[in-house]
Amino acid sequence: MDFTFTEEQQAAVEAAKAVFAGVAPDGVPSPALTPGAVADDFDRALWAKLAGADLLSLLLEPEYGGAGLDSVALCLVLRESAKVLARVPLLESTAAAVAVQAHGSEELKAGLLARAGRGETVLTVAANGRTGHDPAELAVTARREGDGTWVLEGVQTAVPWAHNADFVLVPAHTPADGRTVLALVPRVHEGVVLSEQVSTSGERLGELCLESVRLSARDVLDADGAWEWLRALLATGTCALALGLGEGVLGMTSDYTGKREQFGFPIATFQAVAVQAADRYIDLRAMEATLWQAAWRVGSGAGGALPLAGDVAVAKIWASEGVRRVVQTAQHLHGGFGADTDYPLHRYHAWAKQLELSLGPAAAHEETLGDLLATHPLG
Repeated sequence: MDFTFTEEQQAAVEAAKAVFAGVAPDGVPSPALTPGAVADDFDRALWAKLAGADLLSLLLEPEYGGAGLDSVALCLVLRESAKVLARVPLLESTAAAVAVQAHGSEELKAGLLARAGRGETVLTVAANGRTGHDPAELAVTARREGDGTWVLEGVQTAVPWAHNADFVLVPAHTPADGRTVLALVPRVHEGVVLSEQVSTSGERLGELCLESVRLSARDVLDADGAWEWLRALLATGTCALALGLGEGVLGMTSDYTGKREQFGFPIATFQAVAVQAADRYIDLRAMEATLWQAAWRVGSGAGGALPLAGDVAVAKIWASEGVRRVVQTAQHLHGGFGADTDYPLHRYHAWAKQLELSLGPAAAHEETLGDLLATHPLG
């Protein structure tokens, strides 16, 4: 397997580094000191810079103003964003736009995609389900009436950026035939009720209640496999965020232990410290290898010994457990300094916990992997 990145992918990384260079991880109040959300909105100034650098349209086709790149390029940019805790709906908006591009009507694509690529229209996805262990599509039902109108009923929890996005892409199941559709629900629409929730990282989430919400056929993507692919892209993108965050934290820890002295020597020279840091470096490399395997399959559609969901599950297991171990070790090696709210490490810890549980914890993906191995025996 060749993990060499193309020139276009490397160019996306360089553009991302330039945009994120000025982002301060402590640019909003600390979640440890804030009873509610740390901010009412995401970082709109950074969003505009991402749009100006064409990083919001990476996966869109040229006819919509995009670069036509793949999920690997998106994950490379997400990796850079997490190093500085960038507060933008880059993953959700991009993933939703790509789903519309792949399965939406020409009318919907023409009216939405170019604006999304320019950052003028913000999208998000309701993908968490009720507990992280149950499929998100089961939280909402969709039925089609005789005139082609779709009617949605149900509640989706922990929807990221729901209060600030223009549209929420909602997976819903059709009880009549057991299929899953994706409904593009406007934030302001009859029957849509949003309640505020707050994430572990202090970001504003939304509980999305759909009460007989009626949508035209144009706003519903009913292609087979659309939701499964979108869920795989979201989970893989979450793994990229976890990797970037972990790399940022390990870098902070290296800098700190290289300067902090005990008994006249930097503590980084002590064997106990070095071994712990080395273990976390191994975690990050495993997270990276499994991430690129999953991202490559999501983007290429290539086959494998297991269905795509298997590689995504492996990547998410490593991402969830690996990022948790990285931040825990970082806190330990920083000592009491790691809990200081004037130092950004505690923010990374909160974000890591949020990413660990987003789209299902490791245990949920272990269940998925077990089911896949039972039905697709290897060897």
